[in-house]
Amino acid sequence: MKLDELISIVSNHIDSAINQSMLAECLGITRQTVSNRIKNESEVTVSELKRVEEFFGVNLFGVNGSDETIFIDYYVDAFASCGHGNIVFSTDKIKLPFATSMIAGFSKSKQYSMINATGNSMSPTIDNGDRLIVEHWRGEQIQDNKIYVFCYNNEFFVKRLSKNLDEVIIKSDNPEYRVRTINGKALSDLILIGKIVAMVKQLN
Repeated sequence: MKLDELISIVSNHIDSAINQSMLAECLGITRQTVSNRIKNESEVTVSELKRVEEFFGVNLFGVNGSDETIFIDYYVDAFASCGHGNIVFSTDKIKLPFATSMIAGFSKSKQYSMINATGNSMSPTIDNGDRLIVEHWRGEQIQDNKIYVFCYNNEFFVKRLSKNLDEVIIKSDNPEYRVRTINGKALSDLILIGKIVAMVKQLN
């Protein structure tokens, strides 16, 4: 992750814009150094991330001193709907650090990415604006009642899935949304993206 990306992320978390001077004060360097590093697209270190979290009083990615950290592709403008479906309209991504202890069933052999959630059909488990860690699907059997990201009819959804012999059951955590099923030839239109294995809750 680069310094300008860090400025944007911290600003979103504290709901107030920070500038290069504030970041320089936090990191103990000059504003000119920050400016030069932004121009040179210098990467942020894990130790610098920890200083930023302490300085601004935020926990950005669940990383602490005892955790092993990996860098995950975060698709900033990619949204999966917890509702009636939402098209992923951009694949721009940045690298963000994340603690492996926060990821259910973490394995170095698996691929992970982070996307945003929209809508309220999975509330209270997943709220609008939460960031979701996705373990990419590699052909495994659907695990009953686990939450998945999938594409159906060119729209992306986040739902609980269960599988019978010839149908997939789609459930929402919000009782206002009814249970749906996909069966028959329509199953060929269901594309699994991956399973949700962690989330970063949206700060209010």
